Amino acid sequence: MTEENKKTEQQMEGKIEEKTSEEKKEHKEAKKPAVAKIEKVKREFALVNGVNISMSPKESAHICNMIRGKNVDEAIKMIEEVIDFKRPVRMVALEYPHQHGKGVAGACYPIEAAKEFLRLLKSLKANALHHELELEKVIIAGKADKASRPFRRGGSRFKRTNVMLKLVKKQDKIKTTEKNSKENKKGDKK
Repeated sequence: MTEENKKTEQQMEGKIEEKTSEEKKEHKEAKKPAVAKIEKVKREFALVNGVNISMSPKESAHICNMIRGKNVDEAIKMIEEVIDFKRPVRMVALEYPHQHGKGVAGACYPIEAAKEFLRLLKSLKANALHHELELEKVIIAGKADKASRPFRRGGSRFKRTNVMLKLVKKQDKIKTTEKNSKENKKGDKK
């Protein structure tokens, strides 16, 4: 009887093993749902935010005005010229006593701010290439705002700026100017 018990036990184990292996196969097949490939959404813009950058808000606003509406490579070249003291940044609303070139009355060379902008522009270009934007068909739109200003010794404060640079299509800019001109014409007729 012991031999018969052993044989029946072996047969039972074999059947159990067969069932478990079949169950495992079924379980694996059940686990694998139909995986759909996620398509990469093509963005129409690239964006870089510089938060709490240590530079003057006025200087950064004037640099933004200088590079606004330019191509990325052209803007990088302009900023590198500012760092090399070859191109001054016009400070329109401020009174700077020295004339830096013909026809430029108030201007200066904000070197530290230009270095930060150069870093942001390179990051913006890399972001645009990652999102597969055509660099010839996009221009820079940017703004600089005041950020929170932490205290220094003696009660004075550090200067901080938030900078937002965005690459948009040239056509978007043209469309907005066309809308503005149409509105102005309507206003003149009234």
